[in-house]
Amino acid sequence: DYYHRMVNANVRVQREREELLRRRKTRGVNLNDGERAMRDLASEAESLDNSHNMVGELIVSGRAQLDSLVDQRNRMRGIKRTVLNMGNKIGLSNATMDKIKKIDEGDAILVFVGMFVTSIVIYIVWLR
Repeated sequence: DYYHRMVNANVRVQREREELLRRRKTRGVNLNDGERAMRDLASEAESLDNSHNMVGELIVSGRAQLDSLVDQRNRMRGIKRTVLNMGNKIGLSNATMDKIKKIDEGDAILVFVGMFVTSIVIYIVWLR
């Protein structure tokens, strides 16, 4: 849904840009047509404002997503510390803790490899 909305907005902006440029190219400066020129400039300014607002919305959305990811990272760090503390309290040995850490590192590698393979597949499908 978000992707389609952004694509439609991009198409609309591109269409407006082409229309404004076509108006400028097809008509020379005509002093008798000042009112039309003012209307065109007002329309151009409105289009620029819309584009500026859309870019602002994208920046706000990106900032919100980044803040959400930072918050998730901080929560996961806290959870990891809590689990390690609980393991120490119940008497898990260092060997067991090392195994858990190695499994955690293996899982991280598996996730990154999976993301890489998925990106390759998406890129290949995109080219078709």
